[in-house]
Amino acid sequence: MYLCGPTVYNYVHIGNARGPVVFDVLAALLRRRFGQLRYARNITDVDDKINAAAREAGVPISAITERFTQVYLDEMAALGVQPQPLQPKATEHIAQIIAMIERLIERGHAYAAEGHVLFSVGSYKDYGKLSRQSPEDMLAGARVDVAPYKQDAGDFVLWKPSTDDLPGWDSPWGRGRPGWHIECSAMAEAHLGETIDIHAGGIDLQFPHHENEVAQSECAHGGKPFARFWLHNGMLVFGGSKMSKSLGNVERIHTLLERYPGRSEALRYALLSAHYRQPLDWTPALVEQSIRTLDRLYGTLRDLGDVDATAVIPQSVEEMLDDDLNTPQALAELARLAGDARKAEGADARRDAKAALLGAGLALGLLQREPSEWIAGETSDDDDARIQGLIDARIAAKAAKDFARADAIRKQLADDGILLEDTPQGVRWKRA
Repeated sequence: MYLCGPTVYNYVHIGNARGPVVFDVLAALLRRRFGQLRYARNITDVDDKINAAAREAGVPISAITERFTQVYLDEMAALGVQPQPLQPKATEHIAQIIAMIERLIERGHAYAAEGHVLFSVGSYKDYGKLSRQSPEDMLAGARVDVAPYKQDAGDFVLWKPSTDDLPGWDSPWGRGRPGWHIECSAMAEAHLGETIDIHAGGIDLQFPHHENEVAQSECAHGGKPFARFWLHNGMLVFGGSKMSKSLGNVERIHTLLERYPGRSEALRYALLSAHYRQPLDWTPALVEQSIRTLDRLYGTLRDLGDVDATAVIPQSVEEMLDDDLNTPQALAELARLAGDARKAEGADARRDAKAALLGAGLALGLLQREPSEWIAGETSDDDDARIQGLIDARIAAKAAKDFARADAIRKQLADDGILLEDTPQGVRWKRA
């Protein structure tokens, strides 16, 4: 399995974590089914956005990539995403990238022009089969501004020249750097072979990134299928719009971890609360609801603290995950099992109920902490920080004229017994 990872030039937003979280559940499921799984999650560490970030900060490019690679890994760990031994970086695969480009040129699927190498879309008759778009739809945007060295408007870059102030490597076409799409094709080939079983990623990558991966990989491999199955997760929406940096409506993971200290597991729960293929409406209320749900689940485990039990994943949960990774149903089953555990009587029944509850949590990457640790995790200082984070989010919503969201946050705080007072000096709050 291959999952497209981040381009490491800044903090990532919570939408970037949906794929790693849901496919982390899938990876664990596949390992239970088949005993082993080769799973590559790449890091894109050469890109024009990285170059721009380094230039703006006045630091070497490596300072940007090394910092934000580690930040990303730390944030994924906080969300319970298991580390994988295969974590290829684009800069470590330049030789493989150049070799793949040379093959594409030899087979008539790519051409060099003015220091660039481009993939010839017209040479691949199945272009568009993944995204099911017509050539006219796919090329409509490309016709607006077509580089003079392109033979066709839809041709995309495999290699481009680098000036002295940019990262670059020697190649048959001069000093340069790879395009984004060829990086993933070369890394997937290097670690998983010419045909992989599962390729995963966000639906926003289906075109052009994944479409271009298919084209260049199948042409480089003599027509062999690139991936047998494609799994695309839906986007997070925030205030009715897709969460994206360009819209300025992002919730960065590091900000959420600060806003909800000791409650990172609730972020994972929230990301699993909708089916992975559907959009997920991300709101403070969703996170708060996830926290309260985990409070009840950990409370149940606390009440069973005298019971010695080993996690056993229930067949009902496995069947729900087998059904196209139906995590919402699995979470509902988790709640049902907790209810059964609270009602269980007798030593055997309580042991079996606790084992099933722990097992259901294990399958989803939840309930992995000691109940006492979770319950004690939100100190009064942590709670104050959480409340202030919600107040800050309300202020931002009002500034953006998103009054519906601002009112929803105020109601959420009121439901928690927090009263707000808008004063000329700012917002004050007190517990009712």
